[in-house]
Amino acid sequence: MNSVSPLNRKASLWAVGLMLFALFFGAGNLIFPIHMGQLAGRNYFIATLGFCATGVGLPLLGIIAMGISRSEGLFDMAKKVGTGFSYFFTIALYLTIGPMFAIPRCATVSYQVGVSALVGEGYEKIALFIFSLVFFIFVLFFALRPSGIMTWIGKVLNPIFLLFLGIIIIAVLINPMGDFSSVMPSEAYADHGFIKGMFEGYNTMDALASLAFGIILIESIKRLGVKDASKISLTTMKAGIITVVLMAVIYILITYVGAQSVESLSVLGNEGTVFYYISHHYFGATG
Repeated sequence: MNSVSPLNRKASLWAVGLMLFALFFGAGNLIFPIHMGQLAGRNYFIATLGFCATGVGLPLLGIIAMGISRSEGLFDMAKKVGTGFSYFFTIALYLTIGPMFAIPRCATVSYQVGVSALVGEGYEKIALFIFSLVFFIFVLFFALRPSGIMTWIGKVLNPIFLLFLGIIIIAVLINPMGDFSSVMPSEAYADHGFIKGMFEGYNTMDALASLAFGIILIESIKRLGVKDASKISLTTMKAGIITVVLMAVIYILITYVGAQSVESLSVLGNEGTVFYYISHHYFGATG
């Protein structure tokens, strides 16, 4: 980045920020806010503030910690406490945001949002198995090519995702399905909306993911030509700020989408199908 023009430098910074956003914005980030909006009703905004406190604030602190410590990754940063702690914490964190919790729900949520409603009764299990198999083959393909992660995620997949999400949000803003101000919040959100929102934000597990994604972020910045440790640290924090601001805006909008849908859809028990029915409401089966 030292040898490129200011314009290209800014474009590269935004690409890194969008890549980090795409890494953060997984299954929980999509379904938790919209379901929270349905449950919070007219208290959706205060619930969203709580959600952002842990779903945005904690990840930002994790990224800043990675940048300030100038660590090469999670293991390197945890090693400042002790080698034994570093091994334990690194293994526990990757198991938590990996095979034990986050990875399975990435496939199941994608299935629920886009496929489950199209599957005939009695074929749900085999359909989920086939979908998950194909899903993780694609994931493995990209995971084995880390050098292209910024291009594929930051410049291709994420803009496409934001485009389609933006279409749904704009449709809702132009022609709401109902008046959220008349939707009574559930008991949990009636008096303690902010606290309940904080728990939901924490459940995205982005506070943990921010420490794991740090190494991907730092390596992507180095590939842009940044070699100086202080500039890597500064670029890391700038990319983190871009990411969390974008996440906060989208969380507010998605929660509103859920809140205004209650009059037409009622509160749905399966969070993953809320987007499906909202898309179907506005765009039919094509949506």
